Amino acid sequence: MLSDSEAAELLSFLTPSTRPDVKGQATEYLLGLSGNRDGCRFLRSKPDLLAALFALISDPSVAIAKDSYHILINLSADETLHQVLVSDVKVLPVLLQKLLDPEYLFSDQICTILSNLSRHEKTCKTVFKVLQEEVGVAQLVEIFCTEGYNKKAKLHYLGPLLSNLTQLPEARNYMMDKDRCVVQRLLPFTQFQASAVRRGGVIGTLRNCCFDHAHHEWLLSDAVDILPFLLLPLAGPEELTEEENDGLPVDLQYLPEDKKREEDPDIRKMLLETLLLLTATKAGRQTLKDKNVYPIMREFHNWEKDVVVTAACEKLVQETSRRRGWRT
Repeated sequence: MLSDSEAAELLSFLTPSTRPDVKGQATEYLLGLSGNRDGCRFLRSKPDLLAALFALISDPSVAIAKDSYHILINLSADETLHQVLVSDVKVLPVLLQKLLDPEYLFSDQICTILSNLSRHEKTCKTVFKVLQEEVGVAQLVEIFCTEGYNKKAKLHYLGPLLSNLTQLPEARNYMMDKDRCVVQRLLPFTQFQASAVRRGGVIGTLRNCCFDHAHHEWLLSDAVDILPFLLLPLAGPEELTEEENDGLPVDLQYLPEDKKREEDPDIRKMLLETLLLLTATKAGRQTLKDKNVYPIMREFHNWEKDVVVTAACEKLVQETSRRRGWRT
């Protein structure tokens, strides 16, 4: 690692007035340093270096700004640097304001950093607080749901950010405010084929929201109608009887022969976990039975090859069809 004098010399190269080639060499060095745990832990002890580096995300050189963002992504992936980045360097207000710019080139990198910083509850609380002060969850959801909001970025990692935020009760309460229709806007993304990251982030958000049993009746009601959005990615092309089809929600009846299931096993598991959470109340279990979930789960179980996902499926069926055996 660098000595104190070497670190001070490196710091002197990270100023706006430094020649671009010298600045570029300095950021390249820091990028290498941030790629391993020892380097990250060293930089954790140098908040002045981190602050100077953070200032370079606004550098006129795209290459230098890009390197600076990549370093911050690496650093934010290390939980031990979260407090330094959030409290000492104060990255959140600047990143959130830049995220609002529909022309900003590095919005995807910002989404990744925010997703990293919100993974653990302590820092997530700070992210949520600053988000509410600077932007607001409403605006974040608006950006996420607006196709082509930023022509230079895909913003898929806003999905995992929303999922991380909803580990907090206050974020879940916002999402399930009956006057805001936030959850309803997210539901179509459970089948967003262009990105598993976005799809998984939304399903993770819905799963977290289902931890609050008091909202189950509302989530399953016509006001939200969450059930078809959770079941459809698990449904396949298998032919069901007329009686079975007629008992299903309309969106799941008589599916086409080319109907594909969710391809990501982790997302399939999250969908099943979300459905299982909805069986925590008697009313929830009854709704899943009334909506004829069993035939979808039976065919899914016959199709599924992943043992972990299969176990999650069997646990769900135990709750919704305790007296029925598997039909193969």
